[in-house]
Amino acid sequence: MSTLEALPITPVGACCTPVTKDVLSLADAEAMAVAFKALSDPTRLRLLSIVAASDGDEACVCDLTEPIGLSQPTVSHHLKILMDAGYLTRSKRGTWAYYKLVPGSLDRVSALLATAAA
Repeated sequence: MSTLEALPITPVGACCTPVTKDVLSLADAEAMAVAFKALSDPTRLRLLSIVAASDGDEACVCDLTEPIGLSQPTVSHHLKILMDAGYLTRSKRGTWAYYKLVPGSLDRVSALLATAAA
């Protein structure tokens, strides 16, 4: 008997650990990828931090350009990405736009990371 004959034969796919928890659907994974991509930029993280730390969790775009050190159009571009990802809402008052953190928007990211770490 050769060494190869003595080895057990494992059916294809049987060597993997079975999945016992819920996994992300394709649609959820795509949505979370957009959410994580929006958070992957240091400027956008700082903008979220400033808005969250502002009185009433709301900030005018006019108050965001100086602390970030970028032009108003560039800041507005970053804010739009955060809005599209579902982190911020915008309301217009006269010529100014005010941005507010969407309640619970960061909870889904936190929950996914906590689930992945468990």
